[in-house]
Amino acid sequence: MLTAEDFTQFPLLVWEKVFAKVKKAVVFMDDRCAEALHWSGGAAALLEAGARNLKQFSSFEACGENEPKAVFVVSTLLKGRTVDIIKDIISLSNFQYCVVITAVPHSVHLFANNVSSEMGGNPVFEQFEEKLCEWMGNMNYTAEVMHAPVGFASVSQQLLVAPTFAQLFPLLPPDLESINAKRPEKKRFGTLNDLDGQSLPVELQMEIKCLVSVLNSMFDALGLKEESFAVGPMSRIIAGELANHSQARNRRKTAPNKASIIFIDRTMDLTGAVGHHGDNLVERILTVLNPLPGHVTDVQVDMLELTSVQKTPHSQNTVAPGCLAQTQSSSVRVLWESMLTSKHKEALMEVRRHLVEAATKEKLPIKMSMGRVTPEQLCSYVKLFRTNWEALESHCGVLQLGLATAQMLRHPSLARWDSCLAFERLLLQALGDSDFPAVLRQLLPLMKPRGGEKSSSSGSRLREDECGPDELILLLVYLYSLAAEAQQADTGEEELEKLERELIGALTLVITQETELSPLLQNLTGCATPDELSTERAHSAVEKMFETLRGLSHMRDHLKQLRSVYTASDGVHQATYRPFLRQILEEVFQPDRPECPDIEHMSGGLTDLLKTGFSMFMKVSRPRPGDNPLLFFFLVGGVTPSELRLIKDTVSSLKPGTQVLVLSTRLLRPTDIPELLFSTQRLHPDISF
Repeated sequence: MLTAEDFTQFPLLVWEKVFAKVKKAVVFMDDRCAEALHWSGGAAALLEAGARNLKQFSSFEACGENEPKAVFVVSTLLKGRTVDIIKDIISLSNFQYCVVITAVPHSVHLFANNVSSEMGGNPVFEQFEEKLCEWMGNMNYTAEVMHAPVGFASVSQQLLVAPTFAQLFPLLPPDLESINAKRPEKKRFGTLNDLDGQSLPVELQMEIKCLVSVLNSMFDALGLKEESFAVGPMSRIIAGELANHSQARNRRKTAPNKASIIFIDRTMDLTGAVGHHGDNLVERILTVLNPLPGHVTDVQVDMLELTSVQKTPHSQNTVAPGCLAQTQSSSVRVLWESMLTSKHKEALMEVRRHLVEAATKEKLPIKMSMGRVTPEQLCSYVKLFRTNWEALESHCGVLQLGLATAQMLRHPSLARWDSCLAFERLLLQALGDSDFPAVLRQLLPLMKPRGGEKSSSSGSRLREDECGPDELILLLVYLYSLAAEAQQADTGEEELEKLERELIGALTLVITQETELSPLLQNLTGCATPDELSTERAHSAVEKMFETLRGLSHMRDHLKQLRSVYTASDGVHQATYRPFLRQILEEVFQPDRPECPDIEHMSGGLTDLLKTGFSMFMKVSRPRPGDNPLLFFFLVGGVTPSELRLIKDTVSSLKPGTQVLVLSTRLLRPTDIPELLFSTQRLHPDISF
């Protein structure tokens, strides 16, 4: 019987293949692979394996004469800029031994070069080995090129994320228009659900093939025979690719353990991803603290509290930041799991308890205090460790998680979280009573530049509560994702179009009045500073944004049963949001329910075709996700910490003892969704770096 530990050990097993090659080598690694390693022991694990140094994968890096061995770890194809960077580094160094490890399998390299994947051996890798020797200047030097599926990182006992696929996101209506524009009129697709893998741009096809290869490697290591299911157009394509993957077919013939995997498009429920209703500590930490440079999931924790360095506007770069990825101590892992899957207040109490226990264990002079957990209280506990280096080193993980919690609690932008939550609740109640334009109009009064006349006369506290452009965009995504739940408008499309023009103008003004552009606004407008941003450019970006928003209300149109994530008020109970994931879990784990037509079985093959044929004249049961002892959820486009808790709690109540494990492309913060929705690289991911 497989356990959760077997599941979370897979990334570590993959990295062992890399560690076996790094002895006495300088390692060059790109950001995506570095983030995967970050959750699997980090640079310390690499150095313990014998590596001499770890450097950024950049043309501006090189090695000295006394460093003859290099290992390159990349997440990309060995083509284009990746090849140029490797060549640049080798040309500036004196290597005699080079190892290149790529997360892209050889079969995808063949596909990228329009060569049949049935070809034996690894000709692309062998040719690249010859190039490496040429660049080193001696064909007798040693060169190795290999594949290692380093795509996944173990974030918790319940969750694996895939940093190398963090930008993979389900297709949207504008993507369908782009695909159809390049096809003959008679061969155009009517809906997103009609798309197949071969109709996608080549770059996206390669990314999906890479993802499927990593999944197959994991299932192979665990000895799994999976039944694949899908909900959503992108999920259908990925699940179909896995079902037809040649190595996966061979594995399923002999694998001893059975499992089900349900692929779900994030676009089936964007309400849960951008909403602020999640009662989760980690979700708030991810939202308010700055990301670690080059990382998608982890954040920077200010460590100045543990030093004697004076806090100034410039001191934040004096001390290296801490982070959330604490993999060494078992007690820290327990605390992290609690923060990730417990209610907000319960998690705060756990953070305080772990800090108190650590201080007590080290016999530090701690003053106990009960009641509400405050940032001042947590910081006072942390400061006790400042002068005791042994204690600080022993409990560094707990201290970093404690500091992250304290910094979140006192962060000025946290007030806007509560403001957004209040607006979302008002909009949710209004949806059942009004048509969509009437509900949407309620956002207009909010669309005013920050620090205006009203806020400046009321002090700085009101300004902290004010919704900025990021929050306004989140509210728009929230509302448009629920547009189908509103009452039908009597006034038709004209009023909605007129209102949208007003909103576009108002939001453009808000954005152009910002004194600093957030990462979301930089992504939306393509400008790094306000000086670069003209009114015309901002207006054009907001117009394109609304084109995408209009399609969000139709993402569940193809579903037959699970079309709603909203329960209207009945006069006694308020209107509520019904998480799509909970509905899926209820369909899976309540056997008395008939088969849900929206959870599509994708593990084709002869057996399934025969069952389909026989079912026309006799009763034949098709596979269901709940039939197997192990169930994987793969959320294409990301999962929130709140949803992890929802999955854990719902499964515990419906079918205690069942193992449900979550795979996803990333752990989401609310602002990630607009960045992914309005990205220009969704159809053409940069797989060749």
